[in-house]
Amino acid sequence: MSQQPFSHSTIEPEAKAPTLKRLRQLTRLLDRAIVIPGTQVGIGLDPILGLVPGGGDFLGVMLSAYIVLESARLGAPRSTLSRMVLNIIVDGVVGAVPVFGDFFDFAWTANTRNIRLLEDYLQFPGQRRKADWWFIAGVMLVLLVVAIALVALPVILLRWVASLFTGG
Repeated sequence: MSQQPFSHSTIEPEAKAPTLKRLRQLTRLLDRAIVIPGTQVGIGLDPILGLVPGGGDFLGVMLSAYIVLESARLGAPRSTLSRMVLNIIVDGVVGAVPVFGDFFDFAWTANTRNIRLLEDYLQFPGQRRKADWWFIAGVMLVLLVVAIALVALPVILLRWVASLFTGG
């Protein structure tokens, strides 16, 4: 027996605008908080966090996951949430690659992409099916596993490299 799709948003219509405003502010902070003078290029907290070994990528994925969770509360369908999660996974996994990943984080702006997806959905909400809570729980679990892997894999690799040099 399949779970009935989640048929309505858990956020009242009059509360959607403040929620969307808060998500836009978080997105701006994560993706383009500081604009480079003389350009329209911005750098946010996400690429800066990516410079912190281990925990920075974990924190970036968790902050991005909050946007997905709130999007689900606003009634975004599975297809939209899946694309958001894919953006975050690409950002987290490629961003974890030393040096190249830092430049990738600067250019990819997964959170901005995700806000655009949410805004597209909110503009035409009746045309798509809503997500159910089992799917949302699965999405959050996948993001948590990715975030933990982003912390664990560098530690495992460092221990392995250290054992090569120490002979242990």
